[in-house]
Amino acid sequence: MEAPLAVESGSGHVVLLGDSIFDNAAYVGADPDVVTQLRQELPGWRCSLVAVDGDVMTGVERQLAAVPRDATHLVVSVGGNDALGYAPLLQEPAPSVAVALAILANAQKRFGSEYDAVTDALMNTGLPVAVCTIYDTPPSGPDQAIIKAALCLFNDSITRAAFSRGAGLIDLRLVCTEDGDYANAIEPSSRGGLKIARAIAAFAAADHGTRPPIVVTGGLPH
Repeated sequence: MEAPLAVESGSGHVVLLGDSIFDNAAYVGADPDVVTQLRQELPGWRCSLVAVDGDVMTGVERQLAAVPRDATHLVVSVGGNDALGYAPLLQEPAPSVAVALAILANAQKRFGSEYDAVTDALMNTGLPVAVCTIYDTPPSGPDQAIIKAALCLFNDSITRAAFSRGAGLIDLRLVCTEDGDYANAIEPSSRGGLKIARAIAAFAAADHGTRPPIVVTGGLPH
């Protein structure tokens, strides 16, 4: 990616990278997708989508090559599809909890190594970066408790990557907390997308020159 251009005060260009958490138009019908909602939350800003539905962590390098040269902020939500690839481990028999944890720890190590590489590539752009955790899936789902516990392993890798590198963190577990935030078991609805857009807007509007890494959420009024 070429060096970023200077940007006028009070405006900027947010670029969304990753997977269908941002590239969710196929799941919301006639309702607005995340990038459309982000443009509404950041009037006067440019907001670009380079995230691709179905992409995994290794796809972010390709996406970075498509980032416009006037980008001022990068936000990535990726890793959920990679985590899905480890789902068969939950069906493996184990003689003890300790052995089961060892199996999951190996998966976490592989995931963390890939996520570190993604975060390093983002940080090397020199732009303010925020990464997103993997959300927990709809609360009413029959396997939600198991999924939530398993995802903690991967989300720990994400939060460590963010905080150790000075990146911002958008914790989608705190953003999408209701069944209505999901279009299906793994994709955000338009309502969930609005919450995500508001969280991204809060990150983009923050003073990155003086503030430490931040955790942002984006609730809606009840």
